Amino acid sequence: MRGFAHMVRSVDEPETHTTPSTRMIARQRDDRILAVLRSDGSVSAQQLAGMLHVSPSTIRRDLGRLADEGRLHRVHGGAYVQSVDTPDGERAFADVALDRADDKEAVATAAVELVHDGDVVYLDIGTTTMRVARRLRERDVLVVTSSLAVLDQLRTGSAEVLLLGGSLRRNFESFVGPLTTDALRAVRPDVTFLSCTGVRPDGAVLDDISAEAAIKRGAAEFAQALVLLATDAKFPGIGTFKVTDLTEVDTVITTAASDPATLDRCRDAGGEVITV
Repeated sequence: MRGFAHMVRSVDEPETHTTPSTRMIARQRDDRILAVLRSDGSVSAQQLAGMLHVSPSTIRRDLGRLADEGRLHRVHGGAYVQSVDTPDGERAFADVALDRADDKEAVATAAVELVHDGDVVYLDIGTTTMRVARRLRERDVLVVTSSLAVLDQLRTGSAEVLLLGGSLRRNFESFVGPLTTDALRAVRPDVTFLSCTGVRPDGAVLDDISAEAAIKRGAAEFAQALVLLATDAKFPGIGTFKVTDLTEVDTVITTAASDPATLDRCRDAGGEVITV
């Protein structure tokens, strides 16, 4: 049988097409890269290239793709991941980003269809809004956010960015607090994309972190068009702190298994439900 090293292309061979076998190799590299990062915390691109017997340019593409997916953080010359378990038991952003990744990608793809050139777009703290940001990189829009994960997606590209300051929540890569809420009052987005941790059968939209719930409430209050991004895992999901109600939401973008009776609360109030 041919060994792993024989399966990988020559370092000088261009990647001109993707076959099922090369996709499998890429997935194997992803698993190896993430395993090393979870073990060591950080690693250089040069080290990874040596471990996996591929060129540094291949590793840089891998790291860029994994960073876009929220699975690691890029730094100059390498990458790092945050610890999954934090002192207060809260999961790290990079870990949460892996949950239902395909569903979140589908929701994000539908979300950008609601954005028009010239819009002011508010992107809430969340792992799905991060994916929306990636799709707005080259759009003629102004993105307002308190999410560093959103900012990371927009560091390159042509979209304008307005970052709201406040107190830094390192674990979830966001700014929160009174300064953030005050800054929200100064902007009037054309469309606001809101995330949540749960939607109760009575229509209450919830979050499980009080500091973030306050920011989400402010975003919902000042929204001209409020769009809730929530996979079926959020029905009912979890959460203690009410953010808004489905009767106040203009559009819900969700996946097919979401509770229809709960979604009807949005429809009955004149809202739209988009299922992906």
